Amino acid sequence: MKLAADLLAFQGRLGYRFQQPELLVQAVTHASLSSVTRPDNQRLEFLGDRVLGLAMAEALLAADMSAAEGQLAPRFNALVRKEACADVARAIGLGEVLKLGRSEMMSGGRRKEALLGDAMEAVIAAVYLDAGFEAARDLVLRLWGPRIGAVEADARDPKTALQEWAQARGQTPPVYSALGREGPDHQPVFTVEVRLASGETETAKAGTKRVAEQAAAKALLARMEGRNG
Repeated sequence: MKLAADLLAFQGRLGYRFQQPELLVQAVTHASLSSVTRPDNQRLEFLGDRVLGLAMAEALLAADMSAAEGQLAPRFNALVRKEACADVARAIGLGEVLKLGRSEMMSGGRRKEALLGDAMEAVIAAVYLDAGFEAARDLVLRLWGPRIGAVEADARDPKTALQEWAQARGQTPPVYSALGREGPDHQPVFTVEVRLASGETETAKAGTKRVAEQAAAKALLARMEGRNG
C-alpha cells in the first residue's frame, strides 16, 4: 500500500516509517468516514491509551527513583490525559492528516481536542502493532520528552486540588457553573465559574467546559493559597 503525499510528510514529522502503511491510514481515520473497507481508529485508540500508559509509567519511574506513588500518580495523569495527547498531536500536525467525514470536517474536527487526543493514541497503537512495544515507547519518549522533564512535582488535577483544599478547611466541594457559550459551533468558547462555600469565585474561558473548569479551579486555588501564605 502506498501512502498519499500528506501521510508521507506526516511520517517525517512523526519520525517513524511504517512497515504496514495501512495501520497509519486506520489511525488517522475518524468514525465519521469509516466503512467496511476503511476501518476507523477507535479500536487503535483503545489500545494506544494502554501502550501510552505503560510507556509513561516506566518513564516516570526511571526519571525519579525516589518518588512515592502519591507523587507519581498525578504526574502520570497530567502526561496521559486527553489534553496532553492533543498538545502533542498539534505539535506534529496530526490534525492536518485526519480523515474525516464531511459533517465532522465542517464542524472543525481537525482542531477538536478529543479527536486529536484519540488520534494521537491511535497512532501510538499503530506503531506498537507495526514494530512492537520498544518502538512505541521510543516514539512516546521522543514526542513527550520535554513534557516528562517539565511535569510539575505536584501535577494534581486542579479541580481535585481545589476540592482537597476546601475539604481540608471544612468546606463542601466547590460548585461549577456554566455562565455562557460564545463563538461558532466548530470553535466554541465556554465561560465557567467556580465558587467556594465561603463565597470566593473565579471564572475562566476555554474551548471545552472541562478545560474551562480546570482553568478556573487553578486560578482560584492559586489565589486562595496566596492569601493563606
